[in-house]
Amino acid sequence: MKGSRWRSIYEALTVRSSAITGLGLFAGTRIRAREKIGEFEGEVIGLREARRRAKGQSIVAIVELERHAIDATHTGRGFRYINHSCAPNTFIRCTPDRAEFYALRDIAAGTELTADYGETQHNGKLKCCCGARKCRGAI
Repeated sequence: MKGSRWRSIYEALTVRSSAITGLGLFAGTRIRAREKIGEFEGEVIGLREARRRAKGQSIVAIVELERHAIDATHTGRGFRYINHSCAPNTFIRCTPDRAEFYALRDIAAGTELTADYGETQHNGKLKCCCGARKCRGAI
């Protein structure tokens, strides 16, 4: 039952223009708090290679894990479009091998999915455009 619910959430996600920046990932159905939304997918690469690819880029679709990284730059999968927010509605659970997205709270259909990126290669030098009331101002 739970697996089929996860599959229906994943299939209902849509990529479209975002008020935050560029494209964003949107919920096509209601998502309950703490529910798994899906996994970040892409090319598995080494950590050194991930940092080389990210250097100097303003948009990066790479998640670093314990022993390797996942680069979704050249994939059409939707999770690469989750934009940063200082007041996110999802969180990323990283295991040694995977990065999974879960809902922090109930998310209504049509809502853009956001995550707090935490530390990034931008080192606080990229302006944040999330629009949250308590926006930190930079990523």
